[in-house]
Amino acid sequence: MKKHIVCFGDSNTHGYCADPADCADHGDRFNEEERWTCVLQKLLGEGYLVLEEGLSGRTTVFQDPLYEGLAGIDVIYPVLMSHEPVDLLIIMLGTNDTKDRFSASAGCIALGLARLITKAKEIPCWGSHAPNILVICPPPIGEEMLQSPVAGTMGTGCPEKARALEAEYRMVAANLGCAYLDAAAFAGFNKIDHMHLTRDAHQKLAQTLSTYIPTLL
Repeated sequence: MKKHIVCFGDSNTHGYCADPADCADHGDRFNEEERWTCVLQKLLGEGYLVLEEGLSGRTTVFQDPLYEGLAGIDVIYPVLMSHEPVDLLIIMLGTNDTKDRFSASAGCIALGLARLITKAKEIPCWGSHAPNILVICPPPIGEEMLQSPVAGTMGTGCPEKARALEAEYRMVAANLGCAYLDAAAFAGFNKIDHMHLTRDAHQKLAQTLSTYIPTLL
């Protein structure tokens, strides 16, 4: 059986494209040649099955008062069990958690990540091996977001909280025995909302993961 890799994230895993000029199909989602999950599948090859589980607006544990079904902790069980046996779970969440309407500090967001990881480890989806989780800290939201069309719904505190996530997430990953990757070093944002990855950033993320993942399996 192929190695099952579940990519659990938000719009940057779903492949939302805020700039149609950056997408080959000129739509609002990168296609299968562009999304990092699909590019990763091609780079890893036939021995792996990369499973996309990205949802725009998804948080770690916070219930969104405006939209239903966005708390990751509420769906992690059916997601993992539907893909079992899971060889590696990749979690890249936190950007949406910084929204002002959740009133959560970086420390509280990290506690939400820890709770999500703890639940994922307890799910009987791992076959004969121990839980294997890679935490990716999303790149911090650009300050320019505050002058973008999404500023009103995101809120003024997002960039500062997003910058503080890296140290918090690194600590959570270390304490819970997870692999860790900081995406800030190689992932860039579009110039529309300054919080969604460009096509080039999707490629770079996939390339980085294609060399890192085999060391985890």
